[in-house]
Amino acid sequence: MFHADFDAGNFDIGEYLEQHRNKELLRFITCGSVDDGKSTLIGRLLFDTKQVFEDQLAAVGKDSRKYGTTGETPDLALLVDGLQAEREQGITIDVAYRYFTTEKRKFIIADTPGHEQYTRNMVTGASTADLAIVLIDARHGLQVQTRRHSYLVHMLGIRHVVVAINKMDAVDYDRGVFDRIRGDYEAFANQLGIAHFECVPVCALNGANVTRDAEEMDWYDGPTVLDLLESTPVHEHDLERPMRFPVQYVNRTRSDFRGFCGTLVSGRIAPGDEVVVLPSGRRSRVAEIIGNTGAVHRAQVGNTGAVKSTEVEYAGTMDQARAGQAITLTLADEIDISRGDVLVHADRLPRVSELFDARVVWMNDRPLLPGRQYNLKLASSEVPATPEAIHHRIDVNTLEHHPADQLGLNEIGYCRIRASRALAFDAYDSNPATGAFILVDRVSNLTVGAGMIVRPVTDQLTDKSSNVTWHAQTVNKRARAQQKAQKSAVLWFTGLSGAGKSTVANALEKALFQRGHHSYLLDGDNVRHGLNRDLGFSDDDRVENIRRIGEVARLMADAGLVVLTAFISPFRADRAMVRELMEDGEFVEIHVDAPLDVCETRDPKGLYAKARAGVIRNFTGIDSPYEAPEDAEITVDTSKLSVDECVEELLAYLKRRGILIG
Repeated sequence: MFHADFDAGNFDIGEYLEQHRNKELLRFITCGSVDDGKSTLIGRLLFDTKQVFEDQLAAVGKDSRKYGTTGETPDLALLVDGLQAEREQGITIDVAYRYFTTEKRKFIIADTPGHEQYTRNMVTGASTADLAIVLIDARHGLQVQTRRHSYLVHMLGIRHVVVAINKMDAVDYDRGVFDRIRGDYEAFANQLGIAHFECVPVCALNGANVTRDAEEMDWYDGPTVLDLLESTPVHEHDLERPMRFPVQYVNRTRSDFRGFCGTLVSGRIAPGDEVVVLPSGRRSRVAEIIGNTGAVHRAQVGNTGAVKSTEVEYAGTMDQARAGQAITLTLADEIDISRGDVLVHADRLPRVSELFDARVVWMNDRPLLPGRQYNLKLASSEVPATPEAIHHRIDVNTLEHHPADQLGLNEIGYCRIRASRALAFDAYDSNPATGAFILVDRVSNLTVGAGMIVRPVTDQLTDKSSNVTWHAQTVNKRARAQQKAQKSAVLWFTGLSGAGKSTVANALEKALFQRGHHSYLLDGDNVRHGLNRDLGFSDDDRVENIRRIGEVARLMADAGLVVLTAFISPFRADRAMVRELMEDGEFVEIHVDAPLDVCETRDPKGLYAKARAGVIRNFTGIDSPYEAPEDAEITVDTSKLSVDECVEELLAYLKRRGILIG
């Protein structure tokens, strides 16, 4: 940024560019509800770091008086709100990008809109950010959009969050207001799984705790917003991630040269490394890495401002390439490689599949519908793809999962997507560069959805494969069940931890055994020792945990058994998914009910105490929701009934239903 006092005749632009080229770059977004002061905060950062020209400031002052935003005082938000509609309405519509620099760092800011209808623009701005500043109006506290944007920030993998509680001047800089809002946000962040965030009380209008320590709030002794921006660790390209090189272009500049061009999105690569080309699986070794390794740009600026001379960078070979560098690779073998292929190291392979589950943010007025075809862009690949199913829609305000047959504008869903051919990818959580994709309308060419891959799905886990059919057996389910004097059934016990699911289910199975019935109890902890040992306790892993158990229960019911399952299974949509696997009347939902305080008092495994202490995260009932059944077949309240009384009620119910015949 050139200021009025710089000497153009003696200014070395090459030295200036070299100085700034070596500075670390932080990309961050501002987000939150409407009129929380996002643009004003950015304007304050630009103004106080001397990134504003005098004519810009004069224009802002004129527009401030014209639109009546802050009277005679320049409205710094207008430095960012560039659209005429934004200035007239006092809101941000588009994503506005601004650049500024300090002695310590370079910054690129994305000012994202607060209105719900522009959520898709917020996702666009957040997709490349390292840090998010979530603004909250001190007068109003957490709003719907605060929760929505925080959820999206977490979902998009932004791990550094600064919560700026703004407009503290409007509440007389009251510490009690700040502490209350900080507590509210902490509770919500724990529920989401946001591990690290900083809360700062600010007044963007006068710069208090934005770029200067606020004398008005001497009770706060933490860092300013600018301090956090300059000190937060930045990991633009995680070098420890597996090497991924999506091929963007095949370079044939001469008959004896074949180079593969692209950007190394993660990891490192060196000549001699063995690489695998995916999805074909062919192998070779890196012969040479070519990149820009010569002199940097140098120039002298004359009194007129014209550049007198310059030097350009030249291409040369490299001993190693690191994530973020644009390079050209040559290989030791002649292999058929084209745009969209991915080169990886042989010992750290991604998944290759045409079918995967993903979280999708829908960004178009026309809804996402299963069966409709879109173009899917993943890294440098572009293929036709079809959403096959919507597992559930996520309410970002309550984090509840709801059944859905379509996704509307700004809605988020957990979907199964089939590409027209196999693609190489990683889970988004482990490598965003090869786990993120967009969906494009095939007619309008508009981006209609953004997705984050959760896991691959093999055709053996679905009934969509044309090569796998259900094998009819001579001895069927009904015959097996009649032999045992019962009907096949899945008794699905659900409830909070400590409600007594396993205790009641175990006692019921003992009673069934004593009466000569054939049953099997699938316990939540037991299956995680084997079948589901690879799953954690995130919302997505909980979904997969229940899906697998549902499939096992279905097979056991086909064997004619009375299957008992004791799982928290906190989401209604997941229990509904299992119900759909069974025949009509075969699924019996049993709500083992007990108040949270009773369950916490019991705490047989000490889990509630660990959850309250923050040792365990995503614990149902504490920082992860439990969706109680709305219409369970039967409810037993273990805070009022003994185990034996619960068993007697359940046996009587099963006899009335004709499940127990003998």
